[in-house]
Amino acid sequence: MLYLLLYPLHTEFAALNVFRYLSFRLIYAAITAFLIAFVLAPSVIRRLQAIKVGQHIREDGPSSHLSKEGTPTMGGILILFAVILATVLWADITNPYVWLALGATLGYGMIGFADDYRKFTGSKSKGLTAGQKIVAQGLLALAIGLFFYYLPGYSTKLNVPFFKNFTPDLGLFYIPFAVLVIVGSSNAVNLTDGLDGLAVGPVMIAALAYTIVAYVVGNKIMSDYLLIPHIDGAGELAVFTAAIFGASLGFLWFNTYPATVFMGDVGSLPLGAALGTVAVVSKHELLLLLVGGVFVIEAISVIFQVASFKSRGKRIFLMAPIHHHFEMKGWEEPKVVVRLWIIAILLALLSLSTLKLR
Repeated sequence: MLYLLLYPLHTEFAALNVFRYLSFRLIYAAITAFLIAFVLAPSVIRRLQAIKVGQHIREDGPSSHLSKEGTPTMGGILILFAVILATVLWADITNPYVWLALGATLGYGMIGFADDYRKFTGSKSKGLTAGQKIVAQGLLALAIGLFFYYLPGYSTKLNVPFFKNFTPDLGLFYIPFAVLVIVGSSNAVNLTDGLDGLAVGPVMIAALAYTIVAYVVGNKIMSDYLLIPHIDGAGELAVFTAAIFGASLGFLWFNTYPATVFMGDVGSLPLGAALGTVAVVSKHELLLLLVGGVFVIEAISVIFQVASFKSRGKRIFLMAPIHHHFEMKGWEEPKVVVRLWIIAILLALLSLSTLKLR
């Protein structure tokens, strides 16, 4: 919005020419989102406490978690508000990719809100059933996949990390592939959200990595030099991912151990979907496996645990997702969180190296 309002005035006020630069706008989108989340968080937390939206703790989990009973949740509303407002302020709102990303984030946020709302208003309700969530997520992701498939000039070829000449064309199968990326990313982040700051840290790291990817993909000179697909207009998504980084950073101030607020499904589901959508737009879908490696590990640990128990009657891990396994082995919660952050940073650096190594 500020871009459309202020940049046209640069002929009269030279200083406003700075709004043409994507690098300037993405930096201030991050700062704006951080300030919104940081300033509003105390009042949001008090409101959540007043309406008694408190976290329920599993009795079969680590005993150290019992003290978290009643901690306000649904703090993801704050992240969504900060991301949406900062993006609308600093991005080019005539760009369809921006609205697609915002729409996916808001849509999945509504699914998460419905799930959280039912948990805390229904008598002994566990929220939406797994089937209801998957169907709702799948339908929304299907709409996004269809949009891309029928978008003139949009390629259904895959950009494979480390390979410059291997670009398989999925054709019609790109639609279910896009659905898998978005739904899978959404649920993987949701599964990771089990310790103080655990999910929001890797989300920040992944958002920062995709800020660089979106910026490069949207710049024809850079993308041609690096031999990666150029997506005209995709650079504006760097503003969106920068806003995710800033909002998550502001939220982390209150979500770090010991957390005074949790994000809930209203935060984890849309953040994962946002990363998946950006990965699809930027044609770096497979890169998300590296960038979001921590989320992948968490999701796989749950899949293996369930499959093993159903097929053999035995568990692979002491408890799934895997972060609880390490807790059950005696690791302190902050140690688990920080070590997974370190892994997330290393994987993000490795993923960015693939932009050149091909």
